[in-house]
Amino acid sequence: MSTTFERPVRIRFSHCDPAGIVYFPQYLVMTNVLVEDWFYEGLHIDYARMIGERRTGLPIVKLDCDFSRPSRLGETILLALSVTRVGRSSLGIEIHGHCDGETRFCAKQVLVFMSFETGESIDIPGDIASALAAFAPSSSPSIEAHRS
Repeated sequence: MSTTFERPVRIRFSHCDPAGIVYFPQYLVMTNVLVEDWFYEGLHIDYARMIGERRTGLPIVKLDCDFSRPSRLGETILLALSVTRVGRSSLGIEIHGHCDGETRFCAKQVLVFMSFETGESIDIPGDIASALAAFAPSSSPSIEAHRS
């Protein structure tokens, strides 16, 4: 089963450049907030605890963004996150931003689970791997298959 995690985001003054359109790096701030919300609300994993107590990070190691149309102050865009791939230690996601039927941007990311103690990649922790199963693409091999 594959599913999408969605959140509306109102475009605020702080997102915009002097022309009143979203300054492109702000989209990356929005996508990072969406990933955190997905962990808390979609995966039911405490993101702050993962970072603070568990000392597990999730840096972006690959990023590809397409910006189709500008978003303007006062608009509300719908951000939609879907999982494209689950590996042993990495996760592929796509985030699309839409407004009034138009695609505004698309970000493809690869995130890698890492230990803050060693600075090295680690296997996806078991509880997170289990939670990811609800979002994994149907063509993706079982997450547990990567654990052997």
